[in-house]
Amino acid sequence: MSWNGFKKAVSRATTTVMQSTGQVDKTVDPQFDAESARFHKLEQQTEQLYTESRGYLDAVRAMTLAQQRIAETLEAFYEEGSEGSRSGRAYKTAVERLDADIRLNLDPTYRETVLDPIGKLLATFPHFNEALKKRSKKQLDYDRTRTTVRKLIEKPSDDPTRLPRAEAEARAAQDVYERLNAQLLTEIPKLVDMRVGYMEPCFEALVKSQALYAETALREVNDIARYFPEASPAGQEGAVESVLDQIKGLAICAHV
Repeated sequence: MSWNGFKKAVSRATTTVMQSTGQVDKTVDPQFDAESARFHKLEQQTEQLYTESRGYLDAVRAMTLAQQRIAETLEAFYEEGSEGSRSGRAYKTAVERLDADIRLNLDPTYRETVLDPIGKLLATFPHFNEALKKRSKKQLDYDRTRTTVRKLIEKPSDDPTRLPRAEAEARAAQDVYERLNAQLLTEIPKLVDMRVGYMEPCFEALVKSQALYAETALREVNDIARYFPEASPAGQEGAVESVLDQIKGLAICAHV
Protein backbone atom coordinates (compact mmCIF):
# COMPACT_ATOMS: atom_id res chain seq x y z
CA MET A 1 0.00 0.00 0.00
CA SER A 2 1.30 3.45 -0.95
CA TRP A 3 1.66 6.25 1.59
CA ASN A 4 -1.36 8.05 0.11
CA GLY A 5 -3.36 4.83 0.24
CA PHE A 6 -2.35 4.35 3.87
CA LYS A 7 -3.44 7.87 4.78
CA LYS A 8 -6.81 7.36 3.08
CA ALA A 9 -7.33 4.09 4.92
CA VAL A 10 -6.58 5.75 8.25
CA SER A 11 -8.87 8.68 7.42
CA ARG A 12 -11.74 6.35 6.48
CA ALA A 13 -11.26 4.25 9.59
CA THR A 14 -11.40 7.42 11.69
CA THR A 15 -14.55 8.55 9.86
CA THR A 16 -16.22 5.20 10.59
CA VAL A 17 -15.46 5.52 14.29
CA MET A 18 -16.68 9.12 14.39
CA GLN A 19 -19.91 8.15 12.59
CA SER A 20 -20.61 5.58 15.28
CA THR A 21 -20.44 8.35 17.87
CA GLY A 22 -22.47 10.83 15.79
CA GLN A 23 -19.60 13.22 15.13
CA VAL A 24 -19.72 12.69 11.36
CA ASP A 25 -22.85 12.63 9.21
CA LYS A 26 -23.78 9.29 7.61
CA THR A 27 -25.51 8.88 4.27
CA VAL A 28 -28.60 6.65 4.47
CA ASP A 29 -29.86 5.08 1.24
CA PRO A 30 -32.67 2.51 1.77
CA GLN A 31 -32.93 1.79 -1.95
CA PHE A 32 -29.26 0.91 -2.20
CA ASP A 33 -29.42 -1.17 0.98
CA ALA A 34 -32.27 -3.20 -0.51
CA GLU A 35 -30.43 -3.81 -3.79
CA SER A 36 -27.24 -4.71 -1.96
CA ALA A 37 -29.17 -7.27 0.10
CA ARG A 38 -30.65 -8.76 -3.09
CA PHE A 39 -27.20 -9.09 -4.61
CA HIS A 40 -25.72 -10.81 -1.57
CA LYS A 41 -28.69 -13.17 -1.42
CA LEU A 42 -28.17 -14.10 -5.07
CA GLU A 43 -24.47 -14.60 -4.42
CA GLN A 44 -25.16 -16.88 -1.45
CA GLN A 45 -27.78 -18.91 -3.34
CA THR A 46 -25.50 -19.35 -6.36
CA GLU A 47 -22.60 -20.50 -4.20
CA GLN A 48 -24.91 -22.99 -2.47
CA LEU A 49 -26.27 -24.23 -5.80
CA TYR A 50 -22.76 -24.78 -7.13
CA THR A 51 -21.70 -26.68 -4.01
CA GLU A 52 -24.80 -28.89 -4.03
CA SER A 53 -24.61 -29.53 -7.79
CA ARG A 54 -20.99 -30.57 -7.47
CA GLY A 55 -21.98 -32.72 -4.50
CA TYR A 56 -24.49 -34.58 -6.71
CA LEU A 57 -21.77 -35.57 -9.17
CA ASP A 58 -19.49 -36.63 -6.33
CA ALA A 59 -22.33 -38.71 -4.86
CA VAL A 60 -22.96 -40.49 -8.18
CA ARG A 61 -19.27 -41.34 -8.43
CA ALA A 62 -19.22 -42.57 -4.84
CA MET A 63 -22.29 -44.74 -5.45
CA THR A 64 -20.86 -46.41 -8.55
CA LEU A 65 -17.60 -47.01 -6.69
CA ALA A 66 -19.54 -48.60 -3.82
CA GLN A 67 -21.41 -50.79 -6.33
CA GLN A 68 -18.12 -52.00 -7.80
CA ARG A 69 -16.79 -52.88 -4.36
CA ILE A 70 -20.00 -54.74 -3.53
CA ALA A 71 -19.70 -56.66 -6.83
CA GLU A 72 -16.10 -57.64 -6.08
CA THR A 73 -17.05 -58.85 -2.60
CA LEU A 74 -20.14 -60.74 -3.79
CA GLU A 75 -18.14 -62.52 -6.45
CA ALA A 76 -15.99 -64.06 -3.73
CA PHE A 77 -19.06 -65.55 -2.03
CA TYR A 78 -19.84 -67.99 -4.84
CA GLU A 79 -18.03 -71.07 -6.08
CA GLU A 80 -16.58 -70.84 -9.58
CA GLY A 81 -19.04 -72.08 -12.21
CA SER A 82 -22.12 -71.84 -10.02
CA GLU A 83 -25.27 -69.93 -10.98
CA GLY A 84 -24.47 -67.44 -8.26
CA SER A 85 -20.97 -66.96 -9.66
CA ARG A 86 -22.39 -66.15 -13.11
CA SER A 87 -24.86 -63.63 -11.68
CA GLY A 88 -22.08 -62.08 -9.56
CA ARG A 89 -19.85 -61.66 -12.61
CA ALA A 90 -22.76 -60.23 -14.60
CA TYR A 91 -23.45 -57.69 -11.83
CA LYS A 92 -19.78 -56.72 -11.69
CA THR A 93 -19.68 -56.25 -15.46
CA ALA A 94 -22.86 -54.16 -15.33
CA VAL A 95 -21.62 -51.77 -12.66
CA GLU A 96 -18.27 -51.44 -14.45
CA ARG A 97 -20.11 -50.48 -17.63
CA LEU A 98 -22.20 -48.00 -15.63
CA ASP A 99 -19.09 -46.44 -14.13
CA ALA A 100 -17.46 -46.18 -17.57
CA ASP A 101 -20.60 -44.57 -18.98
CA ILE A 102 -20.60 -41.98 -16.19
CA ARG A 103 -16.95 -41.12 -16.80
CA LEU A 104 -17.31 -40.91 -20.58
CA ASN A 105 -20.75 -39.30 -20.88
CA LEU A 106 -22.37 -37.98 -17.70
CA ASP A 107 -19.30 -36.45 -16.08
CA PRO A 108 -18.07 -34.20 -18.95
CA THR A 109 -21.59 -33.26 -20.07
CA TYR A 110 -22.67 -32.40 -16.52
CA ARG A 111 -19.59 -30.24 -16.04
CA GLU A 112 -20.08 -28.44 -19.34
CA THR A 113 -23.81 -27.79 -19.01
CA VAL A 114 -24.31 -27.44 -15.24
CA LEU A 115 -21.16 -26.80 -13.19
CA ASP A 116 -19.22 -24.60 -15.63
CA PRO A 117 -22.09 -22.13 -16.28
CA ILE A 118 -22.80 -21.78 -12.56
CA GLY A 119 -19.09 -21.29 -11.94
CA LYS A 120 -18.94 -18.56 -14.61
CA LEU A 121 -21.82 -16.74 -12.93
CA LEU A 122 -19.98 -16.98 -9.62
CA ALA A 123 -16.91 -15.45 -11.27
CA THR A 124 -18.82 -12.20 -11.94
CA PHE A 125 -19.63 -11.60 -8.28
CA PRO A 126 -16.14 -10.47 -7.19
CA HIS A 127 -16.42 -7.55 -9.65
CA PHE A 128 -19.63 -6.41 -7.98
CA ASN A 129 -18.13 -6.90 -4.52
CA GLU A 130 -15.16 -4.74 -5.48
CA ALA A 131 -17.54 -2.04 -6.70
CA LEU A 132 -19.51 -2.28 -3.45
CA LYS A 133 -16.33 -1.87 -1.41
CA LYS A 134 -15.27 1.09 -3.51
CA ARG A 135 -18.70 2.70 -3.05
CA SER A 136 -18.42 2.26 0.72
CA LYS A 137 -15.05 4.02 0.70
CA LYS A 138 -16.31 6.86 -1.49
CA GLN A 139 -19.35 7.25 0.75
CA LEU A 140 -17.05 7.71 3.76
CA ASP A 141 -15.09 10.34 1.84
CA TYR A 142 -18.30 12.15 0.91
CA ASP A 143 -19.70 12.01 4.45
CA ARG A 144 -16.43 13.30 5.89
CA THR A 145 -16.15 16.22 3.47
CA ARG A 146 -19.80 17.31 3.71
CA THR A 147 -19.59 17.17 7.50
CA THR A 148 -16.54 19.44 7.33
CA VAL A 149 -18.54 21.90 5.21
CA ARG A 150 -21.47 21.82 7.62
CA LYS A 151 -19.25 22.48 10.62
CA LEU A 152 -17.46 25.35 8.85
CA ILE A 153 -20.83 26.92 8.08
CA GLU A 154 -21.97 26.50 11.68
CA LYS A 155 -18.67 27.78 13.01
CA PRO A 156 -16.85 29.88 10.41
CA SER A 157 -13.05 29.71 10.24
CA ASP A 158 -10.74 32.70 10.50
CA ASP A 159 -9.33 31.56 7.15
CA PRO A 160 -11.82 32.77 4.47
CA THR A 161 -10.45 30.30 1.91
CA ARG A 162 -11.09 27.24 4.04
CA LEU A 163 -14.85 26.93 3.37
CA PRO A 164 -14.56 27.26 -0.45
CA ARG A 165 -11.82 24.62 -0.48
CA ALA A 166 -13.92 22.30 1.70
CA GLU A 167 -16.97 22.83 -0.54
CA ALA A 168 -14.94 22.03 -3.65
CA GLU A 169 -13.60 18.85 -2.02
CA ALA A 170 -17.13 17.86 -0.94
CA ARG A 171 -18.53 18.41 -4.45
CA ALA A 172 -15.79 16.26 -5.97
CA ALA A 173 -16.37 13.51 -3.39
CA GLN A 174 -20.12 13.71 -3.95
CA ASP A 175 -19.72 13.38 -7.72
CA VAL A 176 -17.54 10.27 -7.44
CA TYR A 177 -19.85 8.69 -4.86
CA GLU A 178 -23.08 9.41 -6.71
CA ARG A 179 -21.76 8.13 -10.06
CA LEU A 180 -20.69 4.83 -8.51
CA ASN A 181 -23.88 4.59 -6.47
CA ALA A 182 -26.03 5.17 -9.58
CA GLN A 183 -24.11 2.53 -11.52
CA LEU A 184 -24.70 -0.06 -8.81
CA LEU A 185 -28.38 0.86 -8.48
CA THR A 186 -28.73 0.28 -12.23
CA GLU A 187 -26.67 -2.88 -12.68
CA ILE A 188 -27.47 -4.89 -9.54
CA PRO A 189 -31.18 -5.14 -10.48
CA LYS A 190 -30.20 -6.17 -14.02
CA LEU A 191 -27.95 -8.93 -12.68
CA VAL A 192 -30.62 -10.20 -10.28
CA ASP A 193 -33.32 -10.11 -12.99
CA MET A 194 -31.12 -12.13 -15.39
CA ARG A 195 -30.71 -15.00 -12.93
CA VAL A 196 -33.76 -17.00 -14.09
CA GLY A 197 -32.94 -16.82 -17.79
CA TYR A 198 -29.37 -17.84 -17.03
CA MET A 199 -30.23 -20.71 -14.68
CA GLU A 200 -33.09 -22.30 -16.65
CA PRO A 201 -30.79 -24.07 -19.18
CA CYS A 202 -28.61 -25.28 -16.30
CA PHE A 203 -31.67 -26.63 -14.50
CA GLU A 204 -32.84 -28.39 -17.65
CA ALA A 205 -29.40 -29.95 -18.13
CA LEU A 206 -29.36 -31.03 -14.48
CA VAL A 207 -32.71 -32.83 -14.80
CA LYS A 208 -31.73 -34.49 -18.09
CA SER A 209 -28.42 -35.65 -16.61
CA GLN A 210 -30.19 -37.20 -13.65
CA ALA A 211 -32.73 -38.88 -15.97
CA LEU A 212 -29.94 -40.25 -18.16
CA TYR A 213 -28.13 -41.69 -15.17
CA ALA A 214 -31.32 -43.26 -13.80
CA GLU A 215 -32.19 -44.79 -17.18
CA THR A 216 -28.67 -46.16 -17.68
CA ALA A 217 -28.53 -47.61 -14.17
CA LEU A 218 -31.98 -49.19 -14.53
CA ARG A 219 -31.07 -50.76 -17.87
CA GLU A 220 -27.86 -52.26 -16.53
CA VAL A 221 -29.42 -53.62 -13.33
CA ASN A 222 -32.52 -54.95 -15.12
CA ASP A 223 -30.27 -57.17 -17.22
CA ILE A 224 -29.15 -58.90 -14.01
CA ALA A 225 -32.71 -59.57 -12.83
CA ARG A 226 -33.06 -62.52 -15.22
CA TYR A 227 -30.68 -64.50 -13.01
CA PHE A 228 -33.17 -64.42 -10.14
CA PRO A 229 -36.67 -65.93 -9.95
CA GLU A 230 -39.52 -63.56 -9.30
CA ALA A 231 -40.55 -63.49 -5.65
CA SER A 232 -42.55 -61.24 -3.39
CA PRO A 233 -40.80 -59.29 -0.61
CA ALA A 234 -42.47 -61.62 1.89
CA GLY A 235 -41.13 -64.65 0.04
CA GLN A 236 -37.62 -63.24 -0.03
CA GLU A 237 -37.78 -62.44 3.66
CA GLY A 238 -39.02 -65.97 4.37
CA ALA A 239 -36.14 -67.52 2.45
CA VAL A 240 -33.64 -65.43 4.42
CA GLU A 241 -35.27 -66.30 7.73
CA SER A 242 -35.28 -70.04 6.81
CA VAL A 243 -31.54 -70.03 6.20
CA LEU A 244 -30.95 -67.94 9.32
CA ASP A 245 -32.86 -70.51 11.38
CA GLN A 246 -30.63 -73.25 9.99
CA ILE A 247 -27.54 -71.22 10.93
CA LYS A 248 -28.88 -70.72 14.44
CA GLY A 249 -29.42 -74.49 14.62
CA LEU A 250 -25.72 -75.18 14.25
CA ALA A 251 -24.14 -76.54 17.40
CA ILE A 252 -21.78 -73.62 17.88
CA CYS A 253 -24.59 -71.09 17.58
CA ALA A 254 -26.73 -73.10 20.00
CA HIS A 255 -24.17 -72.56 22.77
CA VAL A 256 -23.78 -68.83 22.21
